Amino acid sequence: MIRILHSVSNMDRGGIETMLMNFYRHTDREQVQFDFLQNKPDPGDYDEEIKALGGRLFTSPGFMSYPKYIAFMTDLFRQHPEYQIIHTHNGSLMLYALKGAQKSRIPVRIAHAHATAVPVGWKNELKKLMRPLIKYAATDYWGCSNAAGEFYFSPARWQKNHQLIRNAINVEDFAFSESARTKLREQYGLGDKLVVGHVGRLAPQKNQKKTLEMFAALHRTNPHSHLVIIGTGELEQQLKQYTAQLGISDAVTYTGVQTNVNEWYSAFDVFVMTSLYEGLPVVAVEAQATDLPCVLCDTITPEVKVTDNVTFLGLHDEAGAWADAVLAMEQKPRISRAAELQAAGYDIRLEAKRMQELYIDLYNNIQK
Repeated sequence: MIRILHSVSNMDRGGIETMLMNFYRHTDREQVQFDFLQNKPDPGDYDEEIKALGGRLFTSPGFMSYPKYIAFMTDLFRQHPEYQIIHTHNGSLMLYALKGAQKSRIPVRIAHAHATAVPVGWKNELKKLMRPLIKYAATDYWGCSNAAGEFYFSPARWQKNHQLIRNAINVEDFAFSESARTKLREQYGLGDKLVVGHVGRLAPQKNQKKTLEMFAALHRTNPHSHLVIIGTGELEQQLKQYTAQLGISDAVTYTGVQTNVNEWYSAFDVFVMTSLYEGLPVVAVEAQATDLPCVLCDTITPEVKVTDNVTFLGLHDEAGAWADAVLAMEQKPRISRAAELQAAGYDIRLEAKRMQELYIDLYNNIQK
């Protein structure tokens, strides 16, 4: 059995973590097993499932002290010589795990790009300095999209040596369900309203303030509309206060984390993302699998468009323009989009098998 050490924030229900769990569940764990190096001490929603699947969880001392981090990595690899492959997912901060692995002479060091920008702010200036160094500490360059890969590793290096790993899903799980739609609409009192949905961490990157402004404009035009926001995060209270300031609290539902997001896509009429940046958001793939009309910010790579049910708007377009785009999305009977998702490479069964074979090939090359 080959054990892969994944470096993550923590295994909560974020986009990267959900993507990894999709792959983990569909990997032949007698051949390839996933373990996780968590860089936050907080427990994650997926921890118990990981243990049940045979995975291990390690917690680093965090990124505050580079020497302590490298010392931790040195001890970890000394105690676990079975690790020959590390796969990192921490944005610019993955440099820490990559350098720790490089110092310990781990032969395969995968840097996985999941975004197309570094967050703005003084705390992130160090990340901007670290990002160009990643390509020198990694041996292999993977990414969820070409845009993300080129951003992290440079267009030339990405084109020369890369693996595009689709943020694949179990397509059948996201087939439209009329019964799920009815159940959730009744449970939350949504009736026959025009329901706009959003799924994402409540964090600056996701720019939900813009989503709220869009919906306020939409609600003025169509008072029989409702916004559902699924997710939690550090901006939750600020966003709820802003919702009140906009006078739309009665028309907005914050659900927190949901384990049945696949059913929620059936309950929505339109899906909206106003992110400042993304790599390739798995939630937009999931929404399309449910044949849900999507209005996305053009900061998201056009690679995410799999069906003809997607419209892009500019980050700086007025809230009214976004509202108009939502209203313009045709409400028609939802059909199966499974064939389109599978043809585009988003079937988790096929993509997980491909990733597994990549790991095996990399490991076998070490042994030669």
